[in-house]
Amino acid sequence: MRLSRGIVCECSGPSACPDGSSNGTCSTQPGGYCFVTVEEVLDDGGLVVLERIAGCLPPDESGFMQCKSSQVPHQHPKVIECCEKDLCNRRLRPVLPGGSEGSPPALPAPPSSPAPPALVAAALCVALLAALAALWVLLRRRRSGKRPPSPPVIADHPEISSGSGSGLPLLVQRTVAKQIQMVESIGKGRYGEVWLARWRGEKVAVKVFFTTEEASWFRETEIYQTVLMRHENILGFIAADIKGTGSWTQMLLITDYHEHGSLHDYLQLHVLDPDTLLTMAYSIVSGLAHLHMDIFGTKGKPAIAHRDIKSKNILVKRDGQCALADFGLAVRYVAERDEVDLAPNTRVGTRRYMAPEVIDEKLDLSDFEAFKMADMYSLGLVLWEMCRRCAAGAGAGAGAVAAEPYAPPYHDRVPSDPSFEDMHAVVVVEGARPALAARWRRVPATAALAGLMAECWHHNPPVRLTALRVKKTLAKYRAEGGVKLV
Repeated sequence: MRLSRGIVCECSGPSACPDGSSNGTCSTQPGGYCFVTVEEVLDDGGLVVLERIAGCLPPDESGFMQCKSSQVPHQHPKVIECCEKDLCNRRLRPVLPGGSEGSPPALPAPPSSPAPPALVAAALCVALLAALAALWVLLRRRRSGKRPPSPPVIADHPEISSGSGSGLPLLVQRTVAKQIQMVESIGKGRYGEVWLARWRGEKVAVKVFFTTEEASWFRETEIYQTVLMRHENILGFIAADIKGTGSWTQMLLITDYHEHGSLHDYLQLHVLDPDTLLTMAYSIVSGLAHLHMDIFGTKGKPAIAHRDIKSKNILVKRDGQCALADFGLAVRYVAERDEVDLAPNTRVGTRRYMAPEVIDEKLDLSDFEAFKMADMYSLGLVLWEMCRRCAAGAGAGAGAVAAEPYAPPYHDRVPSDPSFEDMHAVVVVEGARPALAARWRRVPATAALAGLMAECWHHNPPVRLTALRVKKTLAKYRAEGGVKLV
């Protein structure tokens, strides 16, 4: 039975005790819980150690922390136990799977007798040899002019992984999350908030999910850790973790940081020239083609459909290329069982970019090709957004072609936040598509993309182009037209 007042709990461990707490205790809100978590972490010396954290939980977080935190997809998950009486968590001893009771690490017992002189001498010899070896390596580096290697940045070292092809080794991810320093909030959405942060002196992006978006966080973490997922046109993944103390819980996803932000924001501030337009388009479809592709082998990659392609889920890199992001709705095709891995998630895609068969609820959930074709419809709308912002020619002369102001697809047909009924009336009933500007025919780059986007958003899904076909067409256009695509 819960008390009508708060209860007193033991608090210990990093960030578990709130400010002003005394005697290693904290007090919960009425209906709150005491908790103890145990997890394996890496210490400063790189050794695996058990970390015990105790503290208070508010009522609204209790169910989440008790039922969900042990489901974090890490090789070494943490465990949690909760109780509802004063100082009851002093007696809790959570046990890791396959491990021993997670009590606080005991202090080493004093030696019962001094070590033998021969053992001491051997230890000194080993230490001396190690020091000489380190000195020799340092001198060689100085003579050759080489600097000692800096700590690895995961975006530049895809081979540093857990075997999944993306991110750090699974246990290290938890340590990374503890080392993150939040700098400032740079964006908010229906899933949560994105922060600019620093890790080892490098800028990273940290996506903080609302507790109601646990399914999206879990799915996105799964997708990012898929074998052979890493690609230059897919947002680089670093780590994922759940962080919690006595007063809050955060689900974190740590990725590369791209200062230009989303394609949606970039197009509102920048006009594209034809070369930049084609470079961006080619990079987007390259990332999507890699996502859609299944790679067979011992460490193969399943085919993946994004299910929420839009300009806000595409990031602009410093070199002008783009990277796909936000895989909270992604679906995988398991070839071995010939089935679609559709994660349970109450969240739906963005209505403005939904394919007609999705809006009309006629998409066959057992047919993976149907999900890929829905992605291609959305890609066509993104290409349309980009073409509107492409200008060609020079100055204000007769040969200049001005860009239109930024606008989302169907901006002239539906409200700013359209309902399913709004989109159904326009996309399904009327069969309407965004208008292609007459000026696009006068610019080879926009003319080429206009033809592709029309085939991508065809009403009949099997008729739509595949991502690989669009990629090959753009590559051929580069070869014939001399436009350089990275």
